[in-house]
Amino acid sequence: MSRSLKKGPYIDEKLLKKVLRQKDSGAAEPIKTWARRCTIIPEFVSHTFLVHNGKAFIKTFVTEDMVGHKLGEFAPTRLFRSHGGKRAKGKRGKKG
Repeated sequence: MSRSLKKGPYIDEKLLKKVLRQKDSGAAEPIKTWARRCTIIPEFVSHTFLVHNGKAFIKTFVTEDMVGHKLGEFAPTRLFRSHGGKRAKGKRGKKG
């Protein structure tokens, strides 16, 4: 379920302050954040964030196409290995 249009997008205030401060100073270092639910707004474009995925920080460079999405969408929390076990590995190499 999406957020109410009356409320507007959720933006972490601390994160927005950090982005605006970085724009004024002109620094290019990544901004470390745990705010995965924060919506990406146009002010975030061309900034690099280190988004926490529960274990490590994933480097994410924000582009115009990402506006409207959440920061957490670009830092996956689960690692997909593969489906099946020994039987699936045996079938993989055979053709026919």
